[in-house]
Amino acid sequence: MLLWVSVLVLAPVSGQFAPISKPVISLHPPWTVTFNGEAVTLTCHVAEDKKWYRWYLGAKILREIPANTLQVQESGEYKCEIHGLPQSDAVSLTFSPGDPLTLTCREKPDLSLKTRTLYKNDNKLIDLGKNSSFHIKHAGLKDNGEYRCTGFGTHCAFSSNAVRIQVQELFPRPRLRANPSSPTPGEPVILTCETQLPPQKSDVQLQFQFFRDDRRLGSGWKGSLRTSIPSITGNEDPPYYWCEATAVPSGGSKSSQKLQLPARIPVSPPVLTLSPPSTQAVEGEWLTLSCEAKTGSYPIEYQFLHEEVVLRKTKVTFRETATFQLYLKAEHSGTYFCTADNGLGIRRSQPVSLSVTVPVSRPVLTLSPPGPRAVEGDWLMLSCQAQRGSPSILYQFYHGNVPLGSSSAPSAGGASFSVALTAEHSGTYFCTADNGFGPQRSDPKSLSVTVPASRPVLTLRAPGTRAVVGDVVEFHCEAQRGSPPILYRFYHEDVILGNSWAPSGGGVSFNLSLTAEHSGNYACEADNGLGSQRSEETSLSVTVPASHPILTLRAPRAPAVVGDMVELRCEAQSGSPPILYRFYHEDVTLGSNSATTGGGASFNLSLTAEHSGNYACEADNGLGAQRSKMVPLSVTVPASRPVLTLRAPGPQAVVGDMVELHCEAQSGSPPILYRFYHEDIILGSSSAASGGGASFNLSLTAERSGNYSCEADNGLGAQRSEVVTLSITGLTGSRSGPIATGVAGGLLSVVGLVVVALLLYCRLPRRAGGRPTSDPSRSPSDTDPQEPTYYNVPGWMELQPVYSNVNPKGGDVVYSEVRIQEGNRHAAASHSTFRLLQTHLPCHGPATSQQPSSRPQHSSVIYSQWDLLRTSSADPLPQTPVLPANTCPPHGHLPPVNTCHPHGHLSPSVDTCPLRTPALHGGFPQWSSAWQGHHSTRPSGTARDPGNRCRRAVDLLTLGLYSEPPSASDTKVSP
Repeated sequence: MLLWVSVLVLAPVSGQFAPISKPVISLHPPWTVTFNGEAVTLTCHVAEDKKWYRWYLGAKILREIPANTLQVQESGEYKCEIHGLPQSDAVSLTFSPGDPLTLTCREKPDLSLKTRTLYKNDNKLIDLGKNSSFHIKHAGLKDNGEYRCTGFGTHCAFSSNAVRIQVQELFPRPRLRANPSSPTPGEPVILTCETQLPPQKSDVQLQFQFFRDDRRLGSGWKGSLRTSIPSITGNEDPPYYWCEATAVPSGGSKSSQKLQLPARIPVSPPVLTLSPPSTQAVEGEWLTLSCEAKTGSYPIEYQFLHEEVVLRKTKVTFRETATFQLYLKAEHSGTYFCTADNGLGIRRSQPVSLSVTVPVSRPVLTLSPPGPRAVEGDWLMLSCQAQRGSPSILYQFYHGNVPLGSSSAPSAGGASFSVALTAEHSGTYFCTADNGFGPQRSDPKSLSVTVPASRPVLTLRAPGTRAVVGDVVEFHCEAQRGSPPILYRFYHEDVILGNSWAPSGGGVSFNLSLTAEHSGNYACEADNGLGSQRSEETSLSVTVPASHPILTLRAPRAPAVVGDMVELRCEAQSGSPPILYRFYHEDVTLGSNSATTGGGASFNLSLTAEHSGNYACEADNGLGAQRSKMVPLSVTVPASRPVLTLRAPGPQAVVGDMVELHCEAQSGSPPILYRFYHEDIILGSSSAASGGGASFNLSLTAERSGNYSCEADNGLGAQRSEVVTLSITGLTGSRSGPIATGVAGGLLSVVGLVVVALLLYCRLPRRAGGRPTSDPSRSPSDTDPQEPTYYNVPGWMELQPVYSNVNPKGGDVVYSEVRIQEGNRHAAASHSTFRLLQTHLPCHGPATSQQPSSRPQHSSVIYSQWDLLRTSSADPLPQTPVLPANTCPPHGHLPPVNTCHPHGHLSPSVDTCPLRTPALHGGFPQWSSAWQGHHSTRPSGTARDPGNRCRRAVDLLTLGLYSEPPSASDTKVSP
């Protein structure tokens, strides 16, 4: 069974209320139509809380309470009132009865359900238990939804189909219509209240009631009512009509909206008003014309006329005033009126006169001479003119917002103003025109007064107090006055360096990385098209750091000698003066000197021996000291006056003694050459390569008594020692024979023993596999080619060659090598004897192999002369001169150091001195053997027969005579 429930759903009332002058009622729920049994809460809203609220139902006071809410369940119009404020607007509520509704949950006969549950919109609504029905007494909108039920049997659960319930209103709100819609007062009119019941509610009847304002006109079962419209006088408002439909027997009611039925009344004469209310108006203003008839039925047609010319027509359908707006012009001056017509006759208003005054138009500003640019000093004329405007007109001229001057034009035309331009006159100009109705402003005119560039100022900005090579210097050029853009040019000695623009004025900069060539005068120019201006010249001195100096030593001779004045010259090839030069000797400052105008500086030094060493100098011009390379200086010290010392074996020199002559200079740069003299006759010389003294050994004879001296010479002048006198004590002539006989006997005895030893010595190498004479171990290549081949003996410690004459007057002269070990000086004689035998015995092998290939470290070598054979001690023999170093003795005597040329000259490429032809001296043949130093080798082509050589040696030693000289091959054999 389908049930119908009548309900009207209305839009909710606004929920937010601003403070107003009277209260406002809101509803909750926000429906003006609801069902019987439901309640609606009314809330009275005001700006602030009040102590009491009065509620009305219709015209009756319903309740007065301190709360602003009221819950109601009756239909009617509700109002609220607060003390001191007017009543609120009425709110109409209608409570309609809803139909009863029953929902039944039924199962099949063969099912037995223990429980039943009813769901609404899938939400559990109620447990029915064993009941199968759910009853709704008055169905309402809240009951809309989808319903279903579930049941549980013994073992199973069951669910029914879903049923949707939609509750509808019984009839819509009625609508009131009038026919005719605009009746004339007194004319009958039929009012109809229109609404409709649904076909399902044919048993329901509607009862209608009609109302004019708050008075009931009639009621009935029909929906229409015939009535007449009353007459309206004066400014009365037409009445409002409305109707109400009530369902019988349910009692639900609904009301129509209110309808106003105007009466057909002829219009009264209209009234024309102007706004603003003045007979004087200004062109350009808006003028509002209003036309209104105080009485008359609507609609009314209004017309606005100017000098009988219709300007506007407009129709008003309700109580409104017809208006018309006019933008005034000069031609709008004249008479205005309006008419009103509602079909019952045209009525005309009183005329109104209007005089339109024309304000000045927007003036136009003209600059003379024309153009946006002018030059400082020119005259500028400003002309201002308004094309329209009632005279008289006052013109004013402005620069920026600063008034320049004013001028009045009593008739048509403009005004002018002149000004002499300065730089400050750049900017915007305008003028105003005013004839009493407000000033009118012209369009602005921009003027740029070009100021010629003033003489610029050039500023140099360096990173330090001095401009140094490598610095970046900023050249800043700026003209204090001048209109932009300004072109700046930079010059160095009138040669342009570059240029730059300053588009917005000010100055510009130019950066320059300095070199030494950038010293000089600088200037800049400023040019903005009105002539270039040049700055004053600015000088720039670029400081060049001192370069590494060069130190030069200038001595009067080479090498430098003690006492010389040496000039130390220090000069930096580049560097800005003044430059301070400092001079150093082994990092010790000697002195300093300043070169104020550049170049170098000198320092003079008087040399002493201590001035040898490394020298350097520094150059400093305040930008960091630069040091030169080291320059070594060796100061040569002249040899001082030497001291000659004679050292004899005993307290008194005796013939036959070996005397050492030691010469030593206390100071002097090596090497020093020492020469020894006897009665100003040179005895020999020796060089001290590393300084110190030198010695010369002399075997004394009676002729050696006398004065001895020595010289020291290192190339800077020979220095002679003081004379030392030597007195020799010798034997008498009667004793010379026996002594000679004894000596000869002793020698023969010694020679016999030596011969036996040598014969055994010469045979041993062959048996024992000895090394031959040409053993490579004794070749010259085993020694350093630069090593000296002889040694000197200074103080019996250093190995130096010493030459001494044993018997300069008689016998053959033989040079022998004597080795003397340190600490065994007295063994020299016997060792010399042995070397003598080695000299004349051309033996090799064992004899040489028993000696080491080099001398002992602390041995000394003495080359001495021996007289081998002579007839008697009294035979006069020519004295053999003592040879200096590096020379060859005559007739094949032994050279002390180097080798000799065949003619006695020094020859570095020949190993031995050449052989001389044997010469007979004193009836005895004599020859010379040739060898080199202490480790000579046998030259090529030398005979290798040791037996023959040994035989000749024995003959020589035993007999003391030799009938013919040995062969050339024998004499070339090295000892």
